[in-house]
Amino acid sequence: MTLSIPLTLVMATCAAPSESDAPGHPDRSRDDRWAASGAQLRALVDAFRSEPVTPARTLQFEHDVQIVVRELGRQVVPFRYNQVEPAAAVDQPRHARFEHETYTRVHAKTRQNVWTVFGQLVVRRFGDRPSQAGEPMLFPRAHRLGLVHGASPALAARACQLLAAAGANQQQILARLRADHGVGWGVKKWRPVSQAVSDEMAEYRHDAQVDQLRTWLAAAGASTGRHKPVVCVGRDGITLRLRMKRGSLYEVAGTSTVRVYDRRGTRLGTVYLAYAPEPGQPAMRGALTAVIRDVLTRWEGPLPRWCDVTDTGDNETGYDDRVLRRMTHPRTGAPLAWVRVVDYYHASERVWALANMLFGDNARAVGWAKTMLTWLLLPGGVNRVLHSAAAFRAARTLTRVQKKEYDRAYAYLRNRMSHMDYATYRRVGVPLGSGGTEAACKTVFIQRLKLRGMRWAKDGAQTILNLRVVFLSGIWDVVYGRVLAARPQPTMEGHVAAEPNELEIAA
Repeated sequence: MTLSIPLTLVMATCAAPSESDAPGHPDRSRDDRWAASGAQLRALVDAFRSEPVTPARTLQFEHDVQIVVRELGRQVVPFRYNQVEPAAAVDQPRHARFEHETYTRVHAKTRQNVWTVFGQLVVRRFGDRPSQAGEPMLFPRAHRLGLVHGASPALAARACQLLAAAGANQQQILARLRADHGVGWGVKKWRPVSQAVSDEMAEYRHDAQVDQLRTWLAAAGASTGRHKPVVCVGRDGITLRLRMKRGSLYEVAGTSTVRVYDRRGTRLGTVYLAYAPEPGQPAMRGALTAVIRDVLTRWEGPLPRWCDVTDTGDNETGYDDRVLRRMTHPRTGAPLAWVRVVDYYHASERVWALANMLFGDNARAVGWAKTMLTWLLLPGGVNRVLHSAAAFRAARTLTRVQKKEYDRAYAYLRNRMSHMDYATYRRVGVPLGSGGTEAACKTVFIQRLKLRGMRWAKDGAQTILNLRVVFLSGIWDVVYGRVLAARPQPTMEGHVAAEPNELEIAA
């Protein structure tokens, strides 16, 4: 049997000579533990080799190896984390500066629990007192390790990915962390970690999405086909159950998508935005507009075809009229030629409504509707549908309810004729439907925030939405990498002369 590369590396690490092989050296017991782990792994491998392989033995083998490797990690990780700072106070810089504040090192280390993918560990670190009263203690090691409320970057990322995944709930996530990583968090520990990471990722989501769209645009431009590359924007809303002091309240949350299609009409990818309910959805409007604007600003290639494919809700229509129609290219100032498309499937619903009012729920209604849906895709199709409906309407007497429903469906098609030129849209490669945006309501909200019994505070819902849109947009690793790179680090210094107390000077 050939060992996997990770297992081979672990065993090689365990078998590597210690820094000192002398008996009684303080690292000797640590090296002995590592060697014992290596011996355990070798014993497991030998035992697996010695008997016929079965599915049950394979399962047990992997579980046993995982236990040993986790225990090895519990030995290796705290040892290395405790080496981040010198053991003696005299070897540690006496002063530190962080966010315009000066700190002075205390003389003794304090204990800290750290949660990692190998479970709960203990490290000891120096603390620094602030020069200004009222400020919290600074622990440089926690910043250097990137800890978030005591959680390591790897565990925080893992926990937040579980939070962003479909079908998850709070108790399932905590149970998964206990089973996979030996981390026995409760809700009070879990929420600050997820809130902090969510807020950080929300800050870097925008630039990563713009970069992703530019990458897809470059791929679309390099593709072969008869169409111009297309960027398709869509918005939609969905009701979300909010937790109130007494009972629940349902309000409309918003989601939007920006999709890129290549020259053959193949979708290359989608970035998502989502926001908890708010009057008028200003956060959604601002975020979507910023993504569009910055893609235009940073894209140097030929301008793709921009289109807006949505249903005709108030927020969607208002955004098109007040924002997209008035938008100019941020670099050239030239007006943008937006193609506005009324979703074909919403138009189809009105055709079926006309059929049912004119013919009733029977085979003739089905036949007429199917013919009209075919006509709708032809040049001048919506005109032909309206003329046919008007001709049959003149020969029939409708009840008041039927007349009301007929007039509503007829007016929907007539008032939006200029955005239903589906034959032209197909010819130039513009999508006819808002299925990608409709699906976003399902993938972003329904599969995660609308499971059985779920109710949300707006802040809690937004915490998950921030993570989920990064996860679904395929930019998790990029965003999290930027988050880690941007976390501020203290500057360690030697002796610092006493600084004047700014508060006393001001007084």
